[in-house]
Amino acid sequence: MEVLVEYGYLGLLLASFLAATILPFSSEVILGYLLTHDFSPYMTVFTATTGNVLGAVVNYGLGILGSQILLRKVLRISDQDVETAENRFKKYGVFSLLFAWVPIIGDPLTVVAGMLKINFTIFLILVGTGKFLRYVFVSWAVLAM
Repeated sequence: MEVLVEYGYLGLLLASFLAATILPFSSEVILGYLLTHDFSPYMTVFTATTGNVLGAVVNYGLGILGSQILLRKVLRISDQDVETAENRFKKYGVFSLLFAWVPIIGDPLTVVAGMLKINFTIFLILVGTGKFLRYVFVSWAVLAM
């Protein structure tokens, strides 16, 4: 984490990307650190959102590819995770993608969106909106302390 902090916005971009893909990573910690060290709130939110959305796009692409080995072994997404995400899509439709930022359920949602071949533009708008609002809230919480 310390290495990523040293790289400022680039480190935040990488941390946010990783947090949305393979690693259980906390981009919020790096975002908070940068905010408390006079980095621009606008730029940190933009950077974190961009990295996190790019990570979700990778998940979407992996869902389209649909390699069971990749999904199960590399991403460690279980059959139950996939089933839960599919049930959310059935219940809430594509609007469930607004919650792609939620830990544990978010990554499977973005993978299943690819598996179901959800319209990519709609995917980007909903995932981007949810992740942007999350980082706005985290930034506000950090700066309000």
